[in-house]
Amino acid sequence: MKNRDYKKFEENGIYHIYNRGVGKMKIFKDDQDFRVFLSRLKENLFPEKKKIENSILKKEVYKRKLLPPKSFDLICYCLMPNHFHLLIQQKTNFPISKIISKVCTSYSMYFNKRYNRVGSLFQDTFKAVFIENNEQLLWTSLYIHENPIKGNLIKNLKNYEWSSFKDYVRLNNTSICKKDILLDQFNSTKSYLKYFENPKKNKEAQNQMIGFLDLFIDEEF
Repeated sequence: MKNRDYKKFEENGIYHIYNRGVGKMKIFKDDQDFRVFLSRLKENLFPEKKKIENSILKKEVYKRKLLPPKSFDLICYCLMPNHFHLLIQQKTNFPISKIISKVCTSYSMYFNKRYNRVGSLFQDTFKAVFIENNEQLLWTSLYIHENPIKGNLIKNLKNYEWSSFKDYVRLNNTSICKKDILLDQFNSTKSYLKYFENPKKNKEAQNQMIGFLDLFIDEEF
């Protein structure tokens, strides 16, 4: 399927990125694991901030080589116990594969050291679905944010700590996401959420999106 050809990334293109643990194993065992993955993601999204922090702390050497600043925007995300979803825009010709490789390799090293294991942590190469239009963009954001409910982890998305949903409903003030690409299309956060409430429209959109990605990919996890 051409939409899954993750080896070809376009400048300003938006992609739904996802992967799971090898053998469907848990890749996040506790809160610390979730935080470390997000910290690895943040430092590569905003390397200029990390350099400032290092300067303040008078650290002359930073072991993990960071990526060029302003290369990517994270639109939304969800981390589940054995997989993750990221919606990312590539801002330059520097490919998304670079940031995913950096984050996952760094996190795998942390995870293996912490849990005294060896070998691959993630299953094969990550998957990437190119976002072809605005409708797909909106519904992919919903799909990502609804993961904890579909996975029977919680009943209210506001109670899940490891996704960007709370950023979108303004329960958090420390977002690493570029939210305006979605929220600027609506008068308010409430209207953004209300957009998805029409059952008929919901079903039509899901059927349409099957052509773009495996909408029920999380059943595999």
